[in-house]
Amino acid sequence: MNELTTNDGVRLTYRDSGGDGVPLIMLHGWGQTQEMFRHQREGLATTRRVITLDQRGHGLSEKPRHGYRIARLAHDVLELVDHLDLDRFDALGWSMGVSVWWSFIDQYGTGRIRRFVAVDQPASVAAVPWLTSQEQQDTGAIFDVADLLRLGADLAGPDGEKVREAFVRGMFSGDPDPDVFGFVAEQIRATPAYAGVPLLYDHCAQDWRDVLPRVDVPTLVIGCEGSHVNPASQQFIADRIPDARLHVFPSDVANSHFPFLENPPAFNAVVDAFLP
Repeated sequence: MNELTTNDGVRLTYRDSGGDGVPLIMLHGWGQTQEMFRHQREGLATTRRVITLDQRGHGLSEKPRHGYRIARLAHDVLELVDHLDLDRFDALGWSMGVSVWWSFIDQYGTGRIRRFVAVDQPASVAAVPWLTSQEQQDTGAIFDVADLLRLGADLAGPDGEKVREAFVRGMFSGDPDPDVFGFVAEQIRATPAYAGVPLLYDHCAQDWRDVLPRVDVPTLVIGCEGSHVNPASQQFIADRIPDARLHVFPSDVANSHFPFLENPPAFNAVVDAFLP
């Protein structure tokens, strides 16, 4: 386990497998931790250097009272890249981690990114009223604004732990593997409401559609039939990133928002084939 301190004084925890080859930096989603990628650290690190990070407010990283915006998280990643002196790397994001990478690309470009993997994240999460019904469907919007505000209030309320567990349960189809569900539900407890609620609000308020055509590196978009994220929204993203590829796991391979936990060999094989 390694640490760095950001320019606003926040201690972040990361893991670095070391080794040769182009490094792969993997970013987790909202309320989760770098331990989401425990099977990828083992399965992918045999052929490449794998780097994972607990983003601020998550996991073992510090949980300050400031900085819970996607843009700030993207700057934290830039500081990690600079800290490790990486001139070239592959980028993988899952869920909110994809949004962090889109923000990184929006602010800092793709000059240091060799290849990009985007796993199961809509281009816009909130069904804001200025999007047409078709645009809301295309982007994969999950919440309308009233539901998002209600969720934030409930997460910050006295029953926040139950709300978090129900939120996680909604990301699985059918009956989840008890070990996988239990692990995910446990990891989300590391993020306090004062960090998670404003970050979720900021995350859901973003619309990344204008960034997609500017992702000018080879890109793989991954969806899952059993996820709460509609696979059609992943097709929408792949259609707008130049020359992007799409891979959707069928429900008999993985049946949730967490294909890398449900079926690590299948997930690792897809990623490994894309990152020679």
